[in-house]
Amino acid sequence: MTSAFAHRTPTSYVLNCSTLLSELPVLERAAAAAAHGFADVEFWWPFDGQPAPSPEEVDGFVASLDEAGVSLTGLNFWAGNMAGGDRGMVSVIGRQDEFRRNVEITAEIGRRTGCRAFNALYGLRQDGQDAEAQDALAVENLVHAARAVETIGGIVLVEPVSGAEGYPLKTAADALAVVERVHDAGAANVALLADFYHLAVNGDDVAAVIEAHAASFGHIQIADAPGRGAPGTGELPLEAWIDRSRELGYTGPIALEYKQETETAFDWLDAAPVDVAR
Repeated sequence: MTSAFAHRTPTSYVLNCSTLLSELPVLERAAAAAAHGFADVEFWWPFDGQPAPSPEEVDGFVASLDEAGVSLTGLNFWAGNMAGGDRGMVSVIGRQDEFRRNVEITAEIGRRTGCRAFNALYGLRQDGQDAEAQDALAVENLVHAARAVETIGGIVLVEPVSGAEGYPLKTAADALAVVERVHDAGAANVALLADFYHLAVNGDDVAAVIEAHAASFGHIQIADAPGRGAPGTGELPLEAWIDRSRELGYTGPIALEYKQETETAFDWLDAAPVDVAR
């Protein structure tokens, strides 16, 4: 089998324009991604924490993609104030009206751009809110989101996250339990987002997760650890994990969601192939 990193071409990957190229204004990032050779991009919610941006703001974002000639292959739903510590609104009681309004706008962006993968960050445990009630609301919100994007052939992604103590989904098993609850509630188009970095630094057995679930992954994102830098800057066997996921039936994209200064962020794509599958 051809190694995942053997060709090292930007067109083999989706570039996350929220963790990379972040020194640029949002509306300039698609063009910068194209200039670096990428054809496919993904974004966290790109409207500065607003659940309901104006039509003009949405038009500007869509136009930035069209003018750059890149495809939007992944988009996060509104996740609150990420810079202020929020990590999603799916399970936060009292914010469901804002979240559902955001779902409408996100689905419309998907319709206009061809994007079909939508990441719904679960949200933090909240002081004064019952955890079971938060989880019940999360299922309701995820079903709502799944039905909204189903009309355009979309899928909702559920992601374990590291670095946020109050975020209850730490492992693949945590996220898959939510996915199962949503399936049981009647929405089939919901799947695990397998971010190998988050899983690894949370102590999950990534190789075992791949063996058990790769064929049903909704999406893969990568960064190396420690450091959350580019492949080869840390110690994770990313190449081996990607190759095995492919062998077991994963056919979706591989997204680059690492953090590194643009000056060196893509050096690994230009380098001669090396064995990073430690």
